[in-house]
Amino acid sequence: MANLSFILGIIGNVVSILMFASPMKTFKQIVKKKSTENYKGVPYITTLLSTSLWSYYGLLKSGGLLIVTVNGAGAALHVVYVTLFLIYASKITKIKYMKLVAAINIGFLGAVILVTQLAFHGSLRITLIGILCAALTIGMYAAPLAAMKTVIQMKSVKYMPFFLSFFQFLNGGIWSAYAVLIKDFYIGVPNGIGFVLGSAQLILYAIYKNKSIEDPTEEEGSAHLFEGVIQMHDFNESVKNRSLNKGKSLPKPSVARQYNQNITKTSSMSPYELEILKERDIEKGFQEIH
Repeated sequence: MANLSFILGIIGNVVSILMFASPMKTFKQIVKKKSTENYKGVPYITTLLSTSLWSYYGLLKSGGLLIVTVNGAGAALHVVYVTLFLIYASKITKIKYMKLVAAINIGFLGAVILVTQLAFHGSLRITLIGILCAALTIGMYAAPLAAMKTVIQMKSVKYMPFFLSFFQFLNGGIWSAYAVLIKDFYIGVPNGIGFVLGSAQLILYAIYKNKSIEDPTEEEGSAHLFEGVIQMHDFNESVKNRSLNKGKSLPKPSVARQYNQNITKTSSMSPYELEILKERDIEKGFQEIH
């Protein structure tokens, strides 16, 4: 039984380190794009606290070497992840997460170590640290719930890395079996919950893997709207051109209209001017006869 638990512990170490290393691909993209985009920093911050406390728990517990090695490696990797996240996050996000890191990874962790070293001794100290570790491990496994919400809203798994979900599922299962063999309640309960939550993430990944966040109907609607604007513009131009052409092709005033204008003009003349105009018309007519 002891040999089996040791073998499972070794396997658990390998799987856990692979799980802790799985975000490397994500952070490679973050460094390349120089932006954290919609990635969440909470999982890395909570995991850093969890691995740090588990390392402390392993140091206090007899036979806790395997716990110390795997969580020490995990803590070291997550220091790098959190640092990179803070470097490439937007200004508002950076300030938010810096406060969170200061409160959780520095303030809370320091307070726990200080209080347990000064106020608690023996098995009571291990019990207290074990309870805290179990609670934080549940928080570590539950942290990707924010990413799961994003997946459902966006209908895309872009911001929920597959390998992180897969190794959480695998890690939870192996450490649960290890905890049963060594009868460690503090390791068994949180990893059992992690196994369930990891399974839920993989199911969600399978559902939304091939779905796109783009809505083709929206793009099509935009195309129709743009086409309609072009057609309306063409219609307005056509009406405008017709109006201009109509103005250019107006007929010249008719003879009758000119005659009416002459009558209007003569109606404003004096009797003397009318008499002169009459004599001129008579003379013009007489000349045309001859």
